[in-house]
Amino acid sequence: GINDAKEVCNKLGIEHYVIDLKDIFKERVIKKFIEEYQNCKTPNPCIYCNKYLKFGAMYDFAKKIGANYIATGHYAKVEYSPKYGKKVIRKSAAGKKDQTYVLCTIPSEIVDHIIFPLSNFTSKDEIREIAKKNNLEIAQKPDSEDICFIPDNDYIRFLDKNNIQGMKHGKIVDTSGVVLGKHQGLHRYTIGQRRGMGISSTTPLYVIGLNKEKNQLIVGRQEELYTDSVMVKEVNSIVFNRFTNGMKVSAKVRYLAPEESATLFVNENNTLTVKFEKKVRAITPGQAIAFYIDDVLVGGGIIA
Repeated sequence: GINDAKEVCNKLGIEHYVIDLKDIFKERVIKKFIEEYQNCKTPNPCIYCNKYLKFGAMYDFAKKIGANYIATGHYAKVEYSPKYGKKVIRKSAAGKKDQTYVLCTIPSEIVDHIIFPLSNFTSKDEIREIAKKNNLEIAQKPDSEDICFIPDNDYIRFLDKNNIQGMKHGKIVDTSGVVLGKHQGLHRYTIGQRRGMGISSTTPLYVIGLNKEKNQLIVGRQEELYTDSVMVKEVNSIVFNRFTNGMKVSAKVRYLAPEESATLFVNENNTLTVKFEKKVRAITPGQAIAFYIDDVLVGGGIIA
């Protein structure tokens, strides 16, 4: 990666800097990833990487060298909004590949200093073609879909190797507390999962909860996966000074989820209660939730 960037910079006549962020990455992303699983959450490491590294440490370094902007390859758009009287983050032209969701926790003050060159592109093929025309050798470099610090994407083995504590075998129970079997460690399961539990039932059963205190995997029927409200922590408002009671938004509870109509209610300790217009399936603690008004990303947080 570093050599690829260096070659491109040399070809384009751009100064190339390398900064070592291993320690902050280990602390803010990898350690957080392990801790969240230990607490029976399902984290999204890209959310923390964006918040603390790409739009945190990288911007701090940009200021040090006198740069006014940082640019990243996210499918997102920054433009001035007459409605809000400031620059805002809008959805890009990439449709389902739009990446504004993973930007929902970045600091609001950085929006004025971001450039998203891919905002009007719809596919990687168009971008590869530009790289090819400019004789950039990375034109054919394959996409990376995995978690960058787990190259084989086997996060269970990664967690086991890092000696995640307290994830021993325990009981699988239904919502009435009836024991149905044994689980292999709570870090192996996520909300909404149906297969891989090793239990049989006349009706399909899904993971609907993880009880850390009792070390129990809670399973239930499909309809028990749906809920009409959720608590959100680490709340981040990008457009407004703060969220207000009764604010209407569209909420996205995971990267590929459809947006859901919702109302925000403010609690103490920088938390929100999000009430959905209709019940939403498999809301997962630890995942990010992004809030939109029309196509503007107004903020988000982490599902508690």
